[in-house]
Amino acid sequence: MKRAGFMQKHLWVTPYDRDEIAATGPYPNQHPGGAGLPEYTRNDRAIEDTDLVVWYTLGYHHVPRPEDWPISPVAYCGFSLKPVGFFDTNPVLDVPPSHHANGHCHT
Repeated sequence: MKRAGFMQKHLWVTPYDRDEIAATGPYPNQHPGGAGLPEYTRNDRAIEDTDLVVWYTLGYHHVPRPEDWPISPVAYCGFSLKPVGFFDTNPVLDVPPSHHANGHCHT
């Protein structure tokens, strides 16, 4: 855990810094611990009105069953962010209408 401090939380948010490119820090096998996300967030930098980096760590474990042998089934795992209250209205409502020669969507 000293070298994999990013695993302490599932979601991290940092202001963009071109030198911060790996959750583990630049040399994960050579530092004594604390590099990467724990170091990036240590100073509690402001994230308002700046470009952000969202770091997400997902752990997935497959518990095999007798039915999985000799061919394992596909298991899916995913992540998505959905805004809540980010816009006042649906931004698609601001798209101008299409104008078709015959007045229909399909020609």
